[in-house]
Amino acid sequence: MYEHFFELLILASGLVSGLIGTYVGLQNRALLAEVRKEMAELENRFFQRINGTYVRAAECKLKEELVLEKIGALAEDVKNADAGGV
Repeated sequence: MYEHFFELLILASGLVSGLIGTYVGLQNRALLAEVRKEMAELENRFFQRINGTYVRAAECKLKEELVLEKIGALAEDVKNADAGGV
């Protein structure tokens, strides 16, 4: 009779141990997913702050070229207006 009781006790302890292990594993996965999500959000905010603060060199060159084109066009308009008015 005691042998049957010990067998059930051993089986029950194995089952409980397995359930606890599964629960802890799921908790670890959930925690890891949450940490990854937070890290992604922080990384996103970090890059948004950097991109909002600094202007890329290529953008500066394009803006400079556009400004020079507009100044050149205005200079041509002034030159044409002076030549036409004289």
